[in-house]
Amino acid sequence: MSIELPARDGDGYLLSMDDWTPEIGKAMADVDGVELTDEKWDQILKAREYYEDQAVVPPIRKFSKYINMDQKVLFSQWKTGPMKPITKYGGLPKPTGCV
Repeated sequence: MSIELPARDGDGYLLSMDDWTPEIGKAMADVDGVELTDEKWDQILKAREYYEDQAVVPPIRKFSKYINMDQKVLFSQWKTGPMKPITKYGGLPKPTGCV
């Protein structure tokens, strides 16, 4: 069973945040070949929680403190700047600044 993905921009982010569902986020990761472990999925949900509370995507420093995890661990788990995939698969806007 495959899910039809909503419209996305050139970087793979949803054009409309309203299109996001957990199934859509997981399908986007599948298309990109990214395995979402339970820990990664929890980080995605925490980023959504932060966004709902603050109306902004957190910078990595604030996010790592928010989830009480060392930035180095986040980087090692995601193999890239963690906020990009976390926000992408969480249906959030692209992070700005140094991520």
